[in-house]
Amino acid sequence: MENGSVMERAVFNRAVERMNSGGDEQSDCGVQEPLKVEMKIQKRVTATSVRMWRFLLVAAFIVPTATELVDSVSDCAEFLLNKRPPQIPGILEGGTIQNQNRYKVICQTFMDQRRFLTLYDIKKRIPVFSAYKYKGEQDKGRPKTPWRTEPQLEERNDNMRDDQYINQASNADYKTDNKQRYNRGHLFPVSHAFNTDDKKSTFTLTNIVPQAVTFNGGSWEKMESCTKCALQEYCHINNGDPEGFVVTGARPSESNTLNNRVNIPSMLWTAFCCRIRNTNRWLASAHWGDNIAEYGSKYLQTKSLAQLHQELSSVGSAFEAFPGKECPLHTNVAEFHTEDGKQCQCHR
Repeated sequence: MENGSVMERAVFNRAVERMNSGGDEQSDCGVQEPLKVEMKIQKRVTATSVRMWRFLLVAAFIVPTATELVDSVSDCAEFLLNKRPPQIPGILEGGTIQNQNRYKVICQTFMDQRRFLTLYDIKKRIPVFSAYKYKGEQDKGRPKTPWRTEPQLEERNDNMRDDQYINQASNADYKTDNKQRYNRGHLFPVSHAFNTDDKKSTFTLTNIVPQAVTFNGGSWEKMESCTKCALQEYCHINNGDPEGFVVTGARPSESNTLNNRVNIPSMLWTAFCCRIRNTNRWLASAHWGDNIAEYGSKYLQTKSLAQLHQELSSVGSAFEAFPGKECPLHTNVAEFHTEDGKQCQCHR
């Protein structure tokens, strides 16, 4: 006990006082035996201390690190093809954010590891896009994990509630849709994430938009399966591992909102690009769809990058999903299927 902590000494002293006042650590004749008492107390204190240190050690490893809010897209460029960000008219041009007070770069970090990139609109309270690198799927399934928000987007204090977020959506916003027309739509989908921690990292509301329920679980989900199949089938690096770059975003509506706070986008879009395995050829495709309720079985047509660029460009400013010369503009994976006879349920 001479080298014990202050806490251990305090526990020991309280135990001795308890026994001196008539506790149960007595001999058969009712006389205290100090040496035996101290040995028993010391064993109890040591066991308590070990249990506490085990708890602290485990806790140190299970607490995720907060997401990184960075100043520039270039500070989290490892999730972009050749580290070049998309060109988004009026928002992100030439790699420069046009309004840094409104658009925030989030390097999505979970368990001390960067997982993907999000550009977030704090006025509309939805992401502009999320960009990630597809690496295959090591761990299957959808993990059970809570939805998270990003404290770095807020000037908060410990007394603030979840429904008091100013610059982002909260769970409370999604619970106000009593008719259940919209649910949480991932931009970086769980099914495209590599391992369990990658999958958990996608459950942040900064990676989510209000998406029409039947659209989310209908043609959009089928498109995610098509894209995943194509990435897995054709996109590999030299060691044989899958690798492809994906950017998925949302076009805000003019005035449609959830809970009078969170913009409900009018359209969602996505594009991928990769080098085809064992060749010097590149493959790219795009999809987009209106964020409205669907009736019956529908599919999103597989489009080329040029078609997506035309859809999202504005007068005087061009949209580009993957700036550079690598990604083909006028072909898509549905046409590639015709060449080799394989199918990934990608519809032309």
